[in-house]
This record gives sequence, C-alpha cells and structure tokens, in this order.
Amino acid sequence: MAADSSAPDRAAAPVVPAVSVRDVAMVFSGQAAVADASFDLASGRFLTILGPSGSGKTTLLRMIAGFQRPTRGEIAINGRPVSAVPPHKRRVGMVFQKLALFPHMTAAENVAFPLKMRRFDAREIPARVARYLDLVHLGPYADRRIHELSGGQQQRVAIARALVFEPDLLLLDEPLAALDRKLREEMQLEFRRIQKELCITTINVTHDQREALVVSDEVIVMDRGRIQQMADPISAYREPANAFVASFIGVTNRIEGRLSDAQGDAVTLDTPFGPCAGRWGAPAGRSPRVGEAATGMLRAEQIRVAPSGEDRGGLDASVSAEIVDVIFEGERVVYEARLAGRPEATLRVFDHDPLGHAVQPVGATVRLGWNRRDLIVFPND
Repeated sequence: MAADSSAPDRAAAPVVPAVSVRDVAMVFSGQAAVADASFDLASGRFLTILGPSGSGKTTLLRMIAGFQRPTRGEIAINGRPVSAVPPHKRRVGMVFQKLALFPHMTAAENVAFPLKMRRFDAREIPARVARYLDLVHLGPYADRRIHELSGGQQQRVAIARALVFEPDLLLLDEPLAALDRKLREEMQLEFRRIQKELCITTINVTHDQREALVVSDEVIVMDRGRIQQMADPISAYREPANAFVASFIGVTNRIEGRLSDAQGDAVTLDTPFGPCAGRWGAPAGRSPRVGEAATGMLRAEQIRVAPSGEDRGGLDASVSAEIVDVIFEGERVVYEARLAGRPEATLRVFDHDPLGHAVQPVGATVRLGWNRRDLIVFPND
C-alpha cells in the first residue's frame, strides 16, 4: 500500500520558549529573595513582572540578565541554559532606570557603542545606527549630545542602544520610574509600539500597575519572593488568583467576613455591611466551607453610588453609607464612604461619569450597590 502523501514525514518539533525559568531561587544570608520561580515565555511576547518593593522582581530580572547567579534552579534562553554564562555573552539588551548614557557622546555615538564593543563591521555601523534612531523617532537628533536631549529623548536613545545589536531578549528594569506621569504614559505606548514592530521578546519590571496592564501580553505578580499569578492582563485584573493579586492590581476594597452560605461557587459573606453575595475566587480544589473566615475583594469602579432614596436598579447588593471624603480627579470622582455607626466599615468608590452624575458632597447619605459577580471571595489562608 502506498504511503499517505499528506502525512508529515516527521513529528513537528516542539516549540522552544524564548525564556524558561525552572525552580529558580536566590538566597541572601539565609533569606529567600526569590523562591521556586518557574515560568515559560514564548518568543515575541511582552511580559511584565509586577510587585511591591522587596517582592523579588528585580532579583529575578537580574538572574535572567546574568548579573546574579541563582542559588538553585535553571534559566534557559532559546533553549540554552545560561546560568553559567556571563552577561556579556548573553544576547540580551537592557534598559535601566539609570540610563547610563555617555554624556560626552552624541546620541548616534551612544547607540553605536555596543556595536563597536561587539566588533561589528565598521562599514555597517552608521546605517544600523541610523535605522534604530529612526525607529525611536530620533533621526534628526543623531548629532546632539545627551545633555541637549529631553528626558523622553534620552529614554529613546537608551532603547535604541539596547536594540541596535538585535538581541534575543530585551530586559527593562523600571526605566520609566523617574519620568513625570504624562511622559511616562507616552513612553509606555512607545515601548509597546517598538516591541510590536520588532517582535522582540521583552521582560519588563515595574511597580506601576497601569504600566503593566498597558504594555504587556502577560503579567507576573510577585510577593515575598514568590510568583502569585501569571496571566494576561485582563485575566489578572478580572480573575485574580488570590487576595494579594486582587488588592495589588487596581484599587480594591477589602471586606472581612465569614461565610454563611455556599452553593458551589456562589457564596454569601456576612460582613459589617450585612450579608453580601459573591463568587468564590480560590483555586480549583479549594471549596468554600460555611462558617470559615473569608475576605471579599470589591474593586472601587464596580461600586455604583446614588443619592439616598434613588433606585439604581439591577444590583444584587445595596447598602446605606455616608460620604466622608470627595476627590475630583478630572476623569473620575473618588469617594470614601462609611457605614453609619461603623467607622471601620469604609468603601472607596470611583465614579467615572462625573459629568453625567451629580457630585455627592461630604456628609451626604448615599446608596452604594454592586453585583454578585463583582465581589470575589477568598479564604483567609
């Protein structure tokens, strides 16, 4: 019988991750800065490692870059173990918070520097430098020295310098932290544009939640040296793995209570605000138990506010509260509301339609409401 010509000659080769981290730990003086970190990152993806100060995110990035060697575990780039490979022998570009540009050089000379250090053909360097300065929209500024450039332009020079030798991996260590808010937001979009245009695998470290959500294909949230969740930004925001992730990404109200009912993933949490219906947010295999202490997480923008007596309708929960603080931020109004007679029972509320809704004054009695799906309940582990 003739062989089926449509069948492949051999099995498809497995896809090798651009970055693979396996059971990596870093211990300083008996304390684990990073513990049992494992993840894979596909080629061309933009990953942000997010976490508070001391969470281990920068230590993890420095191990990937080669500036620190893991106490245990293995890191591979494009399938090649690199834990014993020094930084200058890894094809990795880096942009730091402190840009470390050479002030005595022009923008073009700064970008050319890594090519000269890697002994590129001198005849090819000018064209390559011009290409990457154009990529970051700095072609007309090639002959300017660093002090003649704005902060945002200096950031662009650092990006071009990190990319000009066409690394396998781009690492960003909070490069936007020193910029003002407007410029930081512009540069976030610029990083995203360049990364997509070049399709270069990128790992970014930041404590800025908005930056992580804006620029990333995937987000890792770390706390106390451990990876708490790795997910796409929408999933990390809407389906946090635990109470820490829910509280760290976005402005989230923490409501302590005890489970009074549990029907599958539908639960009721007894709280200072009364019984609150919600959904169980613990990982699979961790079923809710009536009577156990639990924490409800409710995002500020998911709470609706209305004058007392006004029916907003269609909401699963409604409580009466007093406005104790009002902050106008232009695109939104931020309220802090307190349950009558319970000073510890407060909720922070965002109203993203300040033009369509009347601003409630301090001292006003209001109704706060939300839906069952918006209250995510986690066990107190």
